[in-house]
This record gives sequence, structure tokens and C-alpha cells, in this order.
Amino acid sequence: MSDSKPADQFFDAAITLLQRSRDEEAENIEAAGTLLADTVAADGRLFAFGAGHSSLAAQDLVYRAGGLALMNLLAVPGAVGVDVMPATLGSALERVDGLASAVLDSSPLRAGDALVIISLSGRNALPVEMAMSARTRGVRVIGVTSVAYASETKSRHVSGTYLKDHCDIVLDSKIAIGDAELTLDTIPAPFAPASTVVTAALLQAVMATAAASLAARGIEPPLLRSGNVDGGLDWNSRVFEQYGDRIFYRR
Repeated sequence: MSDSKPADQFFDAAITLLQRSRDEEAENIEAAGTLLADTVAADGRLFAFGAGHSSLAAQDLVYRAGGLALMNLLAVPGAVGVDVMPATLGSALERVDGLASAVLDSSPLRAGDALVIISLSGRNALPVEMAMSARTRGVRVIGVTSVAYASETKSRHVSGTYLKDHCDIVLDSKIAIGDAELTLDTIPAPFAPASTVVTAALLQAVMATAAASLAARGIEPPLLRSGNVDGGLDWNSRVFEQYGDRIFYRR
């Protein structure tokens, strides 16, 4: 690490990753946004899934001011976030074979829908099986992952494959193995993860693309407004009424 402050080093690393994402993933961002717009226009539903900290970027898309009202969280009990106790159980559940198929069997997902799956490593059984099973059901899948893991780690799915191998579109977050951007001689482990910053930015870029794509077709994007600005709640009530059959987080 240079003589600059660790905070500055982290900002520099995050900004570099964001610039790479903007420049190197532009085509995939456009394709992913178009896929979501196509799904909305065809009366399909939108879902997002991530396990552990990968769930943070998924949750950021759901019931979000400025976001598409049709994005629903596909939750796997015990695997979303660190609210489960002990928190290590969530990591263990990611490696359980058959869990994803059981979740999809009881979910509202159907052919013609779109599912965003977020997994930094893309190597665990849960996201791999989630993508495989969703596609067999006729669901289009967008994967957000660090492609580097596929060349430097071993898959934990029985197929030996990774999330990236079972997606219609893949967004590469460029995050290095281990998800820690900084090192210091006095600290024995790398630190300062940036995956949440980069993944959230990638997905918000996709959502912006989807909204603009719908508008270009003459379709008003089903966007939510902040409930903390005047008129926001009335606006959202109208959207919920119009698209209630495709919104599951209010049920």
C-alpha cells in the first residue's frame, strides 16, 4: 500500500473497478437492461436472488425509490443476509444440493419471467442450481459474478460448473479472488471488500437501461417514487394497483 490513507486507497480501488465495469461491461449491461424491458413488455415478472452479502445488491433492487416496482426478491430462508443465527448457517446452506430446486418449486416464478442471480464466486451449489433450474422452467437468467473465480477455484456443484455457465447474460464484477482490495504490512489479511459497491452499481445501470428501453417503446416504466416526497405515496399506490398481479413483496 502507498503512503496515502487507507480510505483514499479504497475509494481509488472502487472507482477503478467502477470505471472498468462501465467500459468493459457496457454491452452486457445494455443486453441485460433490454432483457428486463422485454420481460416487462411481455407481461413477465422480475426477480432477484443473492445469498449472504450478495443478497445486499438484490435487496437494493426491490421496493426501491427510483427502481422498477416489478422487481421481487426471491428469498431462500436462512440464506439471504446475515440475520439468520448463526450467520455461518447461511454460508452452509449455499452448499446444499437440491435447495434451489425446492425453492423454485414453491416460488411464483414461471416461464417468461426474468431472474437476476448474484453470486460473487458463482461456485456454490445454490446459485448454480438456481440458474440451471430456472432456465429449465423457461426463465431468463442474468448472472452477476466475478468470472475470475471460475479459473482459480473449484466448483462446489456436482456438475463442476459455475453460475456463469448457466446464464443468458453474465455481468462480470471484476472483483479479485477473496473480495478484499487493500493490504497492509501490519495487517495479516487483505481487507476492504468492494463487491457490494460494484455489484450494486452494475445492477442499477441495468435498471436504468431497462427503464429507458421501455420509455423508448412508448411504455411508461413502472417506477416507484420515494414515499418521503410529496405525492410519492399516491404515485406508488397507482403503480401497485396497476401492476399488483406482478408484485409479490406486498402480499
